[in-house]
Amino acid sequence: MQQSMTVTAGAPIPPPARGDEAEEVFLTLTVAGQLCGVPVLAVRDVLGAQAITRIPLAPQEVAGSLNLRGRIVTAIDLRRRLGLPPREGTGGASMGAMSVVVERDGELYSLLADAVGEVLPLPLRDRAANPPTLDPLWQDVSRGVHRLGEKLLILLDVEQVLAIGA
Repeated sequence: MQQSMTVTAGAPIPPPARGDEAEEVFLTLTVAGQLCGVPVLAVRDVLGAQAITRIPLAPQEVAGSLNLRGRIVTAIDLRRRLGLPPREGTGGASMGAMSVVVERDGELYSLLADAVGEVLPLPLRDRAANPPTLDPLWQDVSRGVHRLGEKLLILLDVEQVLAIGA
């Protein structure tokens, strides 16, 4: 984990703070205004808007496929996967969506999100179970939640997100 600090000329440089508490690092992303997190160790790449080719007869959650350096990547629309309304002004298409590329069983998948945020180390002690009011569809794909100020960060279980139709 890298830390940044401001150093004043002539002032001693303090050693980086090291806590003994366990933490997990997440990449934040936004889907329909909801802040979500994906374990950074599961992330292979983050891409801007990509050309996506629709796959005939694919489940509705599968937006299509894209090409990443010669590899075919299956694109999963997180809005559809989580039962959310389509992006405004796109007719439900995945145009303008950011891609968070993850790998599962040797295959690459792109999780399409509205925006990708920052990388955050989160202490395990601050993680809470899913609230009982969380939509059952979200509960199936969530590992828990973290409160970040006034926002609730939903921690996505990548394996469950990719388990379409299971």
